[in-house]
Amino acid sequence: YAPTRCAAAQTSTEQGILPPCHHHETVHDPQLVPCTCPLFSCPWEGHLEVVVSHLRQTHRINILQGAEIVFLATDMHLPAPTDWIIMHSCLGHQFLLVLRKQEKYEGHPQFFATMMLIGTPTQADNFTYRLELNRNQRRLKWEATPRSVLECVDSVISDGDCLVLNTSLAQLFSDNGSLAIGIAITTSKVHSAEAEM
Repeated sequence: YAPTRCAAAQTSTEQGILPPCHHHETVHDPQLVPCTCPLFSCPWEGHLEVVVSHLRQTHRINILQGAEIVFLATDMHLPAPTDWIIMHSCLGHQFLLVLRKQEKYEGHPQFFATMMLIGTPTQADNFTYRLELNRNQRRLKWEATPRSVLECVDSVISDGDCLVLNTSLAQLFSDNGSLAIGIAITTSKVHSAEAEM
């Protein structure tokens, strides 16, 4: 299990208003990307190759290693909006798991979980991620292609292209206010087969 301190969580009272989607901002150098950390409104811009070091040094986001890990998000009862994030390193790449508690409809908070590759959309197409919740003889799996951090996490969540849990479903899988999410990343079979040809 990932220790609690590996999960960076911040509530709405700490972060103020969520930062706007970076897709609508003008970027002078097309090779520069804005900060991908959804927890802070951070003005940093840099090349994709230095995003990981920025997240680790500036935002103190830790990296978990291995193809299969378990991420433990604590304090699920915190008010919305709240984000939990962790970096996951495997298969020679780094991924960013974002778990967000947000009210899509007033008075009805939901949990949204997605995996973002710290890389290009073309690179992201080479991977598949699986999120799994498993507790009290219940199992729930979500499997998809990760999105690139060059895309806006807000749009991924608003599109619903992620694991979505309502509060009662999240409670079925939580243990004393903590949610354990199994994460597995593999290379896409389609792209692996194309590479062999």
